[in-house]
Amino acid sequence: MKILVTGSAGFIGSALSQRLLARGDTVIGVDNLNDYYDVRLKEARLARTRDHRHYHDVRLDIEDAAGLAEVLRIYQPERVVNLAAQAGVRYSIDNPMAYVNTNLVGFAHILECCRQYHVEHLVYASSSSVYGANTTMPFSVHDNVDHPLSLYAASKKANELMAHTYSHLYQLPTTGLRFFTVYGPWGRPDMALFKFTRSILAGEPIQVFNYGQHRRDFTYIDDIVDGVMRVLDRVPEGNPAWHGAQPDPASSQAPYRVYNIGNHQPVELMDYIATLEQCLGCKAEMELLPLQPGDVPDTFADVADLVRDTGYKPETPVAIGVARFVEWYREFYAV
Repeated sequence: MKILVTGSAGFIGSALSQRLLARGDTVIGVDNLNDYYDVRLKEARLARTRDHRHYHDVRLDIEDAAGLAEVLRIYQPERVVNLAAQAGVRYSIDNPMAYVNTNLVGFAHILECCRQYHVEHLVYASSSSVYGANTTMPFSVHDNVDHPLSLYAASKKANELMAHTYSHLYQLPTTGLRFFTVYGPWGRPDMALFKFTRSILAGEPIQVFNYGQHRRDFTYIDDIVDGVMRVLDRVPEGNPAWHGAQPDPASSQAPYRVYNIGNHQPVELMDYIATLEQCLGCKAEMELLPLQPGDVPDTFADVADLVRDTGYKPETPVAIGVARFVEWYREFYAV
């Protein structure tokens, strides 16, 4: 297939592009290489795919409606995976308009282009952040998610609503994936594992929020990519059992689905840090801090629907995933 991947220089987008190319797909990679974090890391990720004969490297911001439409007109992709977004919960508190412009306006351009150019299936990144103030564990896609705690979370919930509208009005098949704390080699520098590793190796204290009382459903990058590919290959249809009297948020009479994609095994943050210390061979000095605005204490993914519909099965335990990240980090940064 010809598959357009936005955010192709990102953590997940780059790994997904590699896997798609490996199985014989043609990938049109779209990324603006913004400077939210180190552009050199993004360039290094792109170097793994850029020279592949079935990879088309496009430098574009999804906020550019005309430019995005031209890319779809030229390449005519059968399917689209939208991973381009302004990420980060805490960044959204100080820079809200970045989320409006990219996550809302940019996503609207994605939807409209998919409609105009008859894309067979749009898969897009949502987030576990949409669960917000929910405290029922594990988080289920069948639960209400109307109480986000950050604009980032609100923008991802909005993406799901926007996608449903296009599925309903135009019969555009869409699938949203609520990612749960993705980690692993080539990861994002603004994520905890990356920041902890950098600080520990530099002999600097690490900031541990909520006094270390977090639990996170850490999900290894290879398991995430496997799930995305399984979903991409399964074009949703309307759910004949759906009824407006008891509306199920995870499906619809329209060709629309939402799934959690996580490890289904939450890990205590202090245990995660202990695993990292063991892999690095040195102890962390910790600065214990209160819960930060926009953060939630715990995440725990119910992935039963994804397992049932696609056969998804996360296989990487945290001890192995963290060890692989540390090995990559030492090599990449020559530490």
